[in-house]
Amino acid sequence: MTTFPGSPTTLKGGFILMDADGKTVLRTVVFQYNPDTLSRTLTPRGAKIDAGDRVEGLRLIGPPTETMKLEIELDATDRLEHPSDNPETVQNGIAPELADLETIITPATDDLIAANNLAQTGTLEVLPLPSPLVLLVLGTNRTLPVRITDCSVVEEAFDLRLNPIRARVSLGIRVLSIDDLAFGTKGAELFMAAAKRREKLAQRKPPSVQALGLPGAP
Repeated sequence: MTTFPGSPTTLKGGFILMDADGKTVLRTVVFQYNPDTLSRTLTPRGAKIDAGDRVEGLRLIGPPTETMKLEIELDATDRLEHPSDNPETVQNGIAPELADLETIITPATDDLIAANNLAQTGTLEVLPLPSPLVLLVLGTNRTLPVRITDCSVVEEAFDLRLNPIRARVSLGIRVLSIDDLAFGTKGAELFMAAAKRREKLAQRKPPSVQALGLPGAP
């Protein structure tokens, strides 16, 4: 898949994986091609309203639950046209790029072995396996702590070794908020920065009811 000559340079989206404390970058996953579409759903979290309660109807108990759906395309066609420059692609197709995405939601094998060893020695409670802090990066103005909730892969073409060389990966994503992350952590800090940026954008113009055809406030 090639780009038109003279087309503007665009930033690449992707994921950053950090340690649980948010202090060290473990690895990055850069999209080969940015998604064509990104669907977002924000579900408000209002207080429970009981019959006759005239106060709770205006209360919000926390930030909305935000979920996303996006599709990532992977294509090795261009690289296979120059096999001497891309030996890894010749050997494995796009399997490494698929592994980059799939291992985000897969515990490390060393952690699985360690958990099994604890269970075999009679440990009464085996804590959930640790996982990195995952950040979705969509430009310099949108870096969000997220959890991948589902991952669907459609492999569309294969080489002579049956390695996939073209695929579409559909990801379901949930944005983590201060209801999921403790204040003071890197993830909570990034969520609050995004929330403040959204508020600033919403307040960029003074209120004007005249634009709605009203002479004054209702």
